[in-house]
Amino acid sequence: MPNLFRWLLRIFTAVVVLAGLGLGGAYYLAARSLPEYSGTHEVEGLSAPVEIVRDHTSVPHIFGKTDEDVFFGLGYAHAQDRLWQMTVLRRTVQGRLSELFGARTLKIDELMRRLDLYGLAQKSVAAQDPQTRAALEAYSRGVNAWIQTVNTEARGRGAPEFFLFRPEVAYWQPADSIALVKLMGVRLSSHLDAEVLRARVSLLLEPGRVMDLLPDAPGPGLAALPDYAELAPGVVPSSAPIARYAEGPLSPFLGADLAGASNAWAAAPKRSAAGGTLLANDPHLGFSAPSIWYLARLELSTGGVIGGTIPGIPTILSGRSAKLGWGLTTSYLDDQDVFLEQLNPDNPEEYRTPDGFRPFETRRSIIKVADAEPVTITLRWTENGPVLPGTHYDLASITPPGHVASLGWTLLNGADTSMSAAMRVMRSQNVDEAIEAGRFFVAPSLNLTLVDEDNIALQMIGAMPRRSAANQSQGRLPQPGWKEENRWQGWLNYAANPSFKDPEGGILGNTNNKLVDRPFPLHVSFDWGDTQRIQRWKRLMETRKVHTRESFIEAQLDTVSFTARSLLPLVGKDLWFTGEPAPAGSPERRRQRALELLAGWNGEMNEHLPEPLIYAAWMRFLQRDLIEDDLGPLAREFSHVEPLFIERVFRDIDGASVWCDIRQSAAQETCTEIARKSLDEALLYLSETYGGSLESLRWGQAHQAWHDHPVLGETPLLKWIVNIRQPTSGGDNTLNRGLTKGTDPFPFANVHGAGYRGVYDFADPDSSVFIISTGQSGHPLSRHYDDLGELWRRGEYIPMSLDPDLARAAAVGITDLVPKAE
Repeated sequence: MPNLFRWLLRIFTAVVVLAGLGLGGAYYLAARSLPEYSGTHEVEGLSAPVEIVRDHTSVPHIFGKTDEDVFFGLGYAHAQDRLWQMTVLRRTVQGRLSELFGARTLKIDELMRRLDLYGLAQKSVAAQDPQTRAALEAYSRGVNAWIQTVNTEARGRGAPEFFLFRPEVAYWQPADSIALVKLMGVRLSSHLDAEVLRARVSLLLEPGRVMDLLPDAPGPGLAALPDYAELAPGVVPSSAPIARYAEGPLSPFLGADLAGASNAWAAAPKRSAAGGTLLANDPHLGFSAPSIWYLARLELSTGGVIGGTIPGIPTILSGRSAKLGWGLTTSYLDDQDVFLEQLNPDNPEEYRTPDGFRPFETRRSIIKVADAEPVTITLRWTENGPVLPGTHYDLASITPPGHVASLGWTLLNGADTSMSAAMRVMRSQNVDEAIEAGRFFVAPSLNLTLVDEDNIALQMIGAMPRRSAANQSQGRLPQPGWKEENRWQGWLNYAANPSFKDPEGGILGNTNNKLVDRPFPLHVSFDWGDTQRIQRWKRLMETRKVHTRESFIEAQLDTVSFTARSLLPLVGKDLWFTGEPAPAGSPERRRQRALELLAGWNGEMNEHLPEPLIYAAWMRFLQRDLIEDDLGPLAREFSHVEPLFIERVFRDIDGASVWCDIRQSAAQETCTEIARKSLDEALLYLSETYGGSLESLRWGQAHQAWHDHPVLGETPLLKWIVNIRQPTSGGDNTLNRGLTKGTDPFPFANVHGAGYRGVYDFADPDSSVFIISTGQSGHPLSRHYDDLGELWRRGEYIPMSLDPDLARAAAVGITDLVPKAE
């Protein structure tokens, strides 16, 4: 027995030692890839030395003799901090994720190959102006110089993830940067999803009820849609949920609910307390660890610029120079159309056009899959765009027999000069120059908010499809692609893009709200990203005669929900303080207490309060109860509360209160009964999920920001290292927007919001501030992986100064790049 014990002890000790050695070895290898910010490196591709000064938060300030050398330095810094992220983004748009991750990303790759965005990016390199091509080439040399540094100095493959997947890291090329701009367009797109959903709903409901559930933004709009059954005869109505095709944390195909939302507002000198223009911008994208955003300063021949970049794209996308500030929001331009292409009954390799049947443009593409056989797919294009199989976007459910669906999209352009436009905006010296630069932007369409020392402006940039006034569905539903009136007729002139400059009131802003009220086909869009947050913004702007940097920050961080303030009195109008007092512990008493709390609540979606969680759960169950009996499982597609729908129902606009009656029951339910029932369901859900009293609930407990690593975020043990979770205020309809996940088991998780915030004050430009939601580094062992995240959560910022002495004063390191001796 003693011998057995000794042997067991020896085995246990050996296991512990081996485990310790393994963990130590893993840590050593991972730590080798931690970038060192102080040092001198000889690199190829420079004309003169470059200095990269990392300030106290690791924001690189890049100085060089020529602009090309500065872009070289940006490429080096991007790769130094985010090489893995850049590699994954490039593989995504190339349709080559499965080479690393196997079959789980095969559907993403297949859809990307069908869109051929990378091929179009390669063609677009030649369309750039000479200055932009030179910048792209210099940036690529900078990225590749870091890759060479990793190899020659044994820097741990550049990122710890490379030890797990061990891909060959291809050198960066100019087309890669253009392709990433197109990838951002994919993440911001929504109209394809909206067309499919509207078609599915149209087949199940009468037209008036479709307009209840999918209403136009307030203001004159389309009164009725064509009958989709007539546009697509033979389609069988179905209430099955939409079958998503390319899903997962690596998928850029997010769906209409997560397509994009942002804020930007500007004040003219006469509305500024200090007499200088003001600009605030916070673009919204899906959260990740690290953030998609990266802060940087470039010292160009036209002057210094500083702001938010996306690793892989060599421009300041939102930021300022000494003379100009610019910010971005999603325009929601209807830049996508689904076309139903009729196949030739005698030859399925041909499709119908206005001039008869024509053959598809066809080629084959091979997708390599890790640990599996390669997959070969056939790509087909029509004159309207690429053909998407019925499995994509659930197109089979709305495509009649003998037809296929193709996609028209402004992003599918092989002469895309958007990169050149972004470069020109960054170099512009005033508002007028920046507006002119926007003429060359193709896709994705954006609203560009601008300020210089004296002027403010908002300009929509991006190509607007030219549609015929006789278009059958006005771009809102899939439609026959062989009919001339449905086809695009090129693009509208840039002058047709909405533009506003120096308004009389001295304030401009956009929260993805409806910009213009113009008749089709100059309408821009029927689907907008916001009808609610804009109301709160107007209130905040109008309550002050003049604004300051601090008031713009206050608005950017505002968490009061106009939606909650408007819906609660409407939905609960017959429930407040009614009925006899109920005994403690009963469901009736819990409902009464919930109504008491909500009655005294001001609509602030504060992380420390219980009321936001009670409200959010109530509205979620209310909408489900209103639509589930009509739509069946398709109701799951409405995973976020639609405020205009609930308002129409409870105001009984055009008979919309009929939604309150449950079809399957003999009794005729009232809206008050449905409101009471849904509140009881919400309270039961909260009790089962969180327990405790209503007063002990906290919105931040449910509304945590999920900054998850898109590859390792679901891996046991590692997820505790690479994911960043934080309780947050805000909600779906607040200016400080934290869009909820919407689906079980964590419907209120905060997954989409302002990963970048900037406020630019031209009365004192160096007092401008910015922040990102994680940290500059993509390395989980770096102290700069999440050091800005807590500041971001608390609503704090860091200085946005172009003063080189301030950058050097507390620098965490200075990297000197010198040309390699011949």
